[in-house]
Amino acid sequence: MATAPYLLAALSDISKNVSTWVAEVATLTTPDRIHWCEGSDADIAALRGELVARGELRELNQQTNPGCYLYRSDPTDVARVEHLTFVCTAAQDDAGANNNWMAPVEARARMRGLFQGCMRGRTLYVVPYCMGPLDSPYARCGVEITDSAYVVLNMAIMTRMGRAALERIAGDETFVRGLHSTGDLDPARRYIMHYPEELAIESFGSGYGGNALLGKKCHALRIASWQARTEGWLAEHMMIVGLESPAGETHYVAAAFPSACGKTNLAMLIPPDSMPGWKVYTIGDDIAWLHPGEDGRLWAINPESGYFGVAPGTSRKTNRNACEMIRRDTLYTNVAVTANNEPWWQGCDENAPATDWLGRLYDPANGPAAHPNSRFTVSAQHNPAYTAAVEDPRGVPISALIFGGRRRELAPLVYEARSWRHGVLVAASVASETTAAAEGAVGVVRRDPMAMKPFCGYDFGDYFQHWLRIGARLRRAPRIFHVNWFRQDAAGKFLWPGYGENLRVLAWILDRCAGRGGAHEGSIGLLPRPQDLQLAGLNLSDAVLRDLTEVPAAALRAELVGVRSYLDSLGPRVPSALYEELEAALQRL
Repeated sequence: MATAPYLLAALSDISKNVSTWVAEVATLTTPDRIHWCEGSDADIAALRGELVARGELRELNQQTNPGCYLYRSDPTDVARVEHLTFVCTAAQDDAGANNNWMAPVEARARMRGLFQGCMRGRTLYVVPYCMGPLDSPYARCGVEITDSAYVVLNMAIMTRMGRAALERIAGDETFVRGLHSTGDLDPARRYIMHYPEELAIESFGSGYGGNALLGKKCHALRIASWQARTEGWLAEHMMIVGLESPAGETHYVAAAFPSACGKTNLAMLIPPDSMPGWKVYTIGDDIAWLHPGEDGRLWAINPESGYFGVAPGTSRKTNRNACEMIRRDTLYTNVAVTANNEPWWQGCDENAPATDWLGRLYDPANGPAAHPNSRFTVSAQHNPAYTAAVEDPRGVPISALIFGGRRRELAPLVYEARSWRHGVLVAASVASETTAAAEGAVGVVRRDPMAMKPFCGYDFGDYFQHWLRIGARLRRAPRIFHVNWFRQDAAGKFLWPGYGENLRVLAWILDRCAGRGGAHEGSIGLLPRPQDLQLAGLNLSDAVLRDLTEVPAAALRAELVGVRSYLDSLGPRVPSALYEELEAALQRL
């Protein structure tokens, strides 16, 4: 079939480089037709209507959930597949021990065989997108070619997608090339390949978000982290939130947690009644691109324009803002459905499931009604805590960087690093119990430096060194903290109330950034004393406070030995500065 008619489609004459690449991909994949995604409301509505008509998308109750739809993925395709995700650099050492590696020539050959003719009988969608505000010098663009209309609908929410993005690409003809096909959804023929030196991505055999929405983890973290090292900035798995005190003082903080460990809840935190006068503004819930500014501070943009959030556990108690924003214009994936045709998931406040995520009549014997990694995709503008600062091309200045994970023991509620260098060690030492967001066992403690283990596009040793270089460029560097909302007692009861009450900890962090908050020197870092935290009304016993703010020396020593062993496993490029900080911590014990 001739490819010339494809190039007559709308938008195709805006960028010669994109049009040429689309023609090459069409020759390889042989689709029946090509659709250039305009990104307009009419374009998206027409595509959504086609999917509903074909039965691939289910319209939910439009009276109670206007604009909401349900998509069910293949049962074998419900999470990121880290063991099938590769970083393909010319030199294996550049990918590092933290990544699966495949030689680019081998990867390209394997993927070409999979893509050959794979879109026959399908539509090839051209999805131009911009990560970040369209007028920001910090934004970066890409084009995803996909045969999944579900991917298009998600990308329309998660990115600035369509004509405007393509026009920006045409201005310099630099863009990340992402080629995706669901293939036959055979897990044995499923690969996600990244070519950072070529700014390219190839994904085959999966329709799940983290594997198929190439603007998200693939571009905004794995490829962007490589770009960031080259260009002198940071691409991080971080939420960004603005905190305005009763005195009218606003600070922005960025925080990194492994998936499904509270990033979204913290990004949309609602001040508790015990802390009147505070306001919270959500800049982003998952990814931050951080740039040293001319003023010596670190500035951040959120490259995304929507949320791809985990549904289970989302309730009016845990995240009222999320519950409000996903009542309309939301694309749900793998949730259950009530008898009234409304979305349902574990922790949902309303009604009960009638059918499960596979479309079967709900039977508890079959397992959870909604898949544990079921998702919602919704525009950031629907968030009650949305702020115009999200679209500020300069980004927002960052006062504090916060790291944390899900630890039942050991890690205290909060502590501050002694310096930027010590903070890099703290961040490189992050460990968390695994969740349903990735395939594999749940509840296993694993090291996850900066919450970037699945997402860093190059060697971790080089990555840590890049963090140290960025810190050296900052005259007013953010302070670095570690938090753990998940400490439990011997009976498995959480010691800290969490949710909105986490603002009490954030208030101490901001006081520290402003030079006001008190702390004492601990072997792990700078820890708050009980009088330094706003604890009125929590009724925490002295014993609980000790457990929350103290770390037994023997347990900490064992942890530091484990950290050293982990750093050793990452190879010879780990900076000596981190080993020096580690030795200093052991000496303090």
